[in-house]
Amino acid sequence: MKLLQGRRAIVTGGSSGIGKATSMRLGVEGCSVCVNYYSDQEARMAEEVVAQVKQSGGDAVAVQADVGDEGQVTDMVQRTVTAFGGLDLLVNNAGIENKVPTLRLSLDDWNRVLRTNLTGAFLCMRAAGQVMAKNGGGVIVNMSSVHEHIPWPEFAHYCASKGGMKLLMQTVAREWAPLKIRVVNIAPGAIVTPINQFVISDPEAEHAVEAEIPLGRLGQPEEIAAAVAWVASDEASYLTGATIIVDGGMTLYPQFV
Repeated sequence: MKLLQGRRAIVTGGSSGIGKATSMRLGVEGCSVCVNYYSDQEARMAEEVVAQVKQSGGDAVAVQADVGDEGQVTDMVQRTVTAFGGLDLLVNNAGIENKVPTLRLSLDDWNRVLRTNLTGAFLCMRAAGQVMAKNGGGVIVNMSSVHEHIPWPEFAHYCASKGGMKLLMQTVAREWAPLKIRVVNIAPGAIVTPINQFVISDPEAEHAVEAEIPLGRLGQPEEIAAAVAWVASDEASYLTGATIIVDGGMTLYPQFV
């Protein structure tokens, strides 16, 4: 029996990395998936993910939307409901980062990261939650980071966005529990994705990161997707308001042992 048979889902930032792996896993588990993407350059990748979801037996559509734009988020949710007849699962995966020393961090850089990572998560949660509240409930999974716990020098704006996501998730989980809407964060550690290419392409940097991970390796997007599938399923029906850390032990701070 598939974990998520008949569910209808949106995966933001679904055309690559963790979003791609999650979209494909949800398809395997029986979901219909809206694969969200941001730029015209990502359209082909999104359509390829749609094709792969359909090959696995699920239904899928690709929808372009900027998660930081209220109108585009509303339209994306409505298009999903129209395509699939409802919405049961939102995976808030879209996220960006860039390395800037805080003394030189511009307001534009700050606003750009917070707009996508935190405001975008809020807008998608609210729009999806409004649909779910009318239809008996659902599940919202936010793709957070170990950096909702761990400070990361030169990434203050990114850490602020993920720290904010933690309390956003906890607050909404309490507020929406009576509506039968579960809200959970998943916090990946270092994962082999395009956003981490600056580490993966530098053997010295990759080795330094691996030295901070007790399991001794970077994670794979499919390992995060597996966590999403379980959290979204009825097997996790008693779970809400929590962060599930999937990091190979990075938050155990092995460098201090």
